[in-house]
Amino acid sequence: MSDRDPQPVERQLPTEEARDLLALVRDIAQREIAPKAAEEEDAGRFPREIFTLLSESGLLGLPYSVEYGGGDQPYEVYLQVLEELAAARLTVGLGVSVHTLASYALAAYGTKQQRTEHLPAMLGGGLLGAYCLSEPASGSDAASLRTKAVREGDTWVLDGTKAWITHGGIADFYTVMARTGEDGPRGITAFLVPGDAPGLSGAAPEKKMGMKGSPTAQVHFDGVRVPDSRRIGEEGQGFSIALSALDSGRLGIAACAVGLAQAALDEAVRYATERRQFGRPIADFQGLRFMLADMATQIEAGRALYLAAARLRDAGRPFAKQAAMAKLHCTDTAMKVTTDAVQILGGYGYTADFPAERYMREAKVLQIVEGTNQIQRMVIARHLAGSEGR
Repeated sequence: MSDRDPQPVERQLPTEEARDLLALVRDIAQREIAPKAAEEEDAGRFPREIFTLLSESGLLGLPYSVEYGGGDQPYEVYLQVLEELAAARLTVGLGVSVHTLASYALAAYGTKQQRTEHLPAMLGGGLLGAYCLSEPASGSDAASLRTKAVREGDTWVLDGTKAWITHGGIADFYTVMARTGEDGPRGITAFLVPGDAPGLSGAAPEKKMGMKGSPTAQVHFDGVRVPDSRRIGEEGQGFSIALSALDSGRLGIAACAVGLAQAALDEAVRYATERRQFGRPIADFQGLRFMLADMATQIEAGRALYLAAARLRDAGRPFAKQAAMAKLHCTDTAMKVTTDAVQILGGYGYTADFPAERYMREAKVLQIVEGTNQIQRMVIARHLAGSEGR
């Protein structure tokens, strides 16, 4: 290793416990996740055993209360864990983010009895969650969802189809938004649905450009019966629960994007310091040096942005605007940095022998999931200038 090889990210962490936690995560990432990432992504293999290991290590419930099996960690720390996992393999980092998103509704809006009954298994019992909001005809316009939940006594009967569901078909539980009343956002209610509920099924996974190891599928609800004890929050509160969850989830996507971009930068630096042309390393040429400098600067800016939003959240202050900014900037940065990494590697960057092309393919989806970047711009503008047409 030369003295110009990439160095570990320097992190400002609030406690010694957090530093030990990040050290544990790096060790797991380097030993268990990164070595098999390229092969398993190419084969489209989902690493369920890694999520079992993460659960056993206390890493699937970090931002939630220790009373229910969580880690009692601030978002400032949890997001940096996500970044490290995503740098090793985006399927894992994003999977943890989605699981955390799926657990949010119950943790934040569930009754004491619901949290006591379900959260310990969700956060530390080896279970894996999925979040069901989008549908084939309602993506960005989520308030127009059509999946219905009809009450029959103390039971709700769910019918409909959800789309673009990470962990669809393999999750142990689904947080589902379904229509229980009038059209629009006020007629939506949230439910916690077991993955083995009769009538629930997953379609064949989508054939995607990247993240082939992470199953994304439609989920069908055909007369799925859910007791009212699994309704989360009040009837008609589901859409506000969904939006609240997405504010936090967007920070998870931002952290994953920074992790992916950091991995691409590290690969570009490694290659540029080793590859020689015209008798010297290509990293000595100003054109490439400037590219590397710009990549590193944008990554650091993204990291600072998502951490600033996380600290607002941890302090109990509004952070929706900053979450949208972080998601927007960090995912656009990931797309630019991974594209530049391919360029720096030249022809080798376009081959599967190096990870740069995989990073570039994976980065694209981050600009789409949990609210497209066009939606993020709308959210930011609404905070700045109010609603359109007022």
